[in-house]
Amino acid sequence: MSKKVVILGAGYGGIQAALTLNKKKKKADDIEIYIIDKNPYHTLLTELHEIAGNRIEEDGVLVHLRSIFQYTDVHVVQDYIQDVDFEGQVLRSENNTYPYDYLIMGIGSEPNFFGIEGMKEHSFTLWSHKDSLVIKEHILKMFQKASSEKDPAKRKSYLTFAVGGGGFTGTEMIGELAFWVNDLAEQYNVNRNEVRLILIEALPKILPILDDSLIEKAVKYLKNKLKVEILTESRITKVNETSFVLNDKDVIESHTLIWTGGVQANRCFTELKLEKGRGERVCVDEYTRTPYKNVFAVGDYALFITKDNKPLPALVEAALETGTIAAKNILNLIRNKELEKGEPKLHGVMVSLGKNYGVADLMGVKLSGFPAIFMKHLVNIHYLFGIGGFELIVNYLKHELWGVRHKKGIIHSHLERLTPTFWLVLLRLYLGYMWLMSGLEKASGGWLEYEMLAGSNADATTGASIMQLVSNHTPSWYAWIVDTLIVPNAMLFQKVIILTELGLGLAFITGTFTFIAAIVSIGMNINFLLSTGLNDLWFLASSIPMLGGAGRAFGVDHYLIPYLMRQWRYFVNNKKIKINLWK
Repeated sequence: MSKKVVILGAGYGGIQAALTLNKKKKKADDIEIYIIDKNPYHTLLTELHEIAGNRIEEDGVLVHLRSIFQYTDVHVVQDYIQDVDFEGQVLRSENNTYPYDYLIMGIGSEPNFFGIEGMKEHSFTLWSHKDSLVIKEHILKMFQKASSEKDPAKRKSYLTFAVGGGGFTGTEMIGELAFWVNDLAEQYNVNRNEVRLILIEALPKILPILDDSLIEKAVKYLKNKLKVEILTESRITKVNETSFVLNDKDVIESHTLIWTGGVQANRCFTELKLEKGRGERVCVDEYTRTPYKNVFAVGDYALFITKDNKPLPALVEAALETGTIAAKNILNLIRNKELEKGEPKLHGVMVSLGKNYGVADLMGVKLSGFPAIFMKHLVNIHYLFGIGGFELIVNYLKHELWGVRHKKGIIHSHLERLTPTFWLVLLRLYLGYMWLMSGLEKASGGWLEYEMLAGSNADATTGASIMQLVSNHTPSWYAWIVDTLIVPNAMLFQKVIILTELGLGLAFITGTFTFIAAIVSIGMNINFLLSTGLNDLWFLASSIPMLGGAGRAFGVDHYLIPYLMRQWRYFVNNKKIKINLWK
């Protein structure tokens, strides 16, 4: 009888566990894999500030579970689990029961209000997609009210926005908000100087996990560039609907307090008889097991103690590591093999302060500014590629590069102007025709029979049919390549040129692998310019627009590229290909 492995929670750790089980299972394991979540989608929690700050579209942080697990043996179940019977090994929702042989709990964490009076009732949290939408709508509402408010005190309270907690989430939220309020101030005819942005931290410094040099850069950018007040050693002690109190004495009038000052393990199962550790996280051993030996906990829900006796921080990379460890050890249990001790390796942290600036510490390498933002994008792309392949990368780039809602600079505002690709069809066909004719002309002109390529030592009086690859404007390094490599192997390179030109012609005409063809076409023209100095620059100019997916309209790429993307995902998950993969 097959073993049922149930993963509760489709967060970072749960998804990693499910994908690891699917990839590493063997036929002899005979297991069924289920992942249960109350939502049909996976949320990129680290990017919620981009929704709350109106940087990207509202669905820009959502990845549908059925898309992630489409070509796997993982069964996706949308349900809300209300009870877990560890003795009977069954999960219960309002209408269903789910038996299990092995359980992975990755139900994540939730805000910790630390018993602060009024905090839960009157603050906003940023811990779900719904939270981000609520914050976004509230900020819009505050500017709408302020724009028509005549009372200076009320207007000031509407335009005072505070974030409690100077960790990663809070710092990213205030940075994102700082960019958006510039747009809102202009939109609602509000003087930007009337807007007050406050970042509040109880500790002596924000981002305490980072090196002091990076903290200093982050503080400088927030204060000088984004006009954010940073209040450290300031505890929020009471929150009302229209104000909050700092250190039991200072009252700040504001309708907006976003609380990011603490998290705890999700307490939807407070009656569970599991050992609880710091932050109400479930204690696990070095194998990520709970006291129930067939129940594992991963991600923010688990308190994993590392070799140096420190708790694994609640980071995405930690969730991925624990998810992998749990999955491997469940397979080890099924195979009656020795369990593997987990040794999570964290490679660094990155914090964005709006869309243009960030700070990062990657294995001791400290980055700031655009390099840090670039690395954060690369990390996100790497993660998305791992769970969903090229499609998710394309969607991510659409949101982050072309879907930005904030006020754009001059260059970005022009780059985002998209044109339907069908306008490129005629240009693509003509470019293909010219490449095809060029290849056929060379094939019929003796290029397959006689050496037609000459270098710097060629006789200037040689017949016109000979192509002299070195001229007065040719760089010396290129002339050396011609004389040393190309001319001695002239017939080989002539055949390669003919085949390439014919291939480019067919690729552009049929719209097949147009992006690759465009790169080759550009390279060919640059090569010709370096050697013969040909003046057919329109070849080069026409090739550049082809990079924009010209074959996706009335071309083979319209069907081929999506098919290959699906095929790649299927291969990654199943280590084989499936020809009839149409959806």
